[in-house]
Amino acid sequence: MRKRLFFYFLICFAIFLVVTPRSVVADGETPVTDDQINAVAHQLYCPVCENTPLDVCPTTACAQWRALIGEKLSQGWSSDQIKDYFVTQYGDRVLAEPPRHGINWLVYILPPLVILIAAGFLFAAIRRMRLPVTKITTPVVQSPENDSLYAEIEAELKLRKDHND
Repeated sequence: MRKRLFFYFLICFAIFLVVTPRSVVADGETPVTDDQINAVAHQLYCPVCENTPLDVCPTTACAQWRALIGEKLSQGWSSDQIKDYFVTQYGDRVLAEPPRHGINWLVYILPPLVILIAAGFLFAAIRRMRLPVTKITTPVVQSPENDSLYAEIEAELKLRKDHND
């Protein structure tokens, strides 16, 4: 009877192992998905490669940094804590979005300001194009000097015309 009871216990234990989900991690840690890791890694740039986000960088160093992000997430670190960790290790250049302090504010202020100023100039130029143009006519004053100059030019042109024919 004991053998039979032991046999049933083993079968139940085997079924329990098969049915139990594999997502349970030892030491009470929660599993971290690649999407969670890439969400944090997308906010960081590779410190080795220029202008390459950490989530798509193919280097071995970036794979190790993504693994480090996974470890930190499984330990309960927040996204901001992980970014702060990388900033202390490698500086502000690893952040995909510059921090909003110091001279970095210019990155956020200057582009919209330049766009507004350019839009103002464009609006003023278009408005000037649409306004009617008023012609300013100056009256020609008839004077004896103008008449004599006009007569000389006419005589010279007539002479040239006769000479060419």
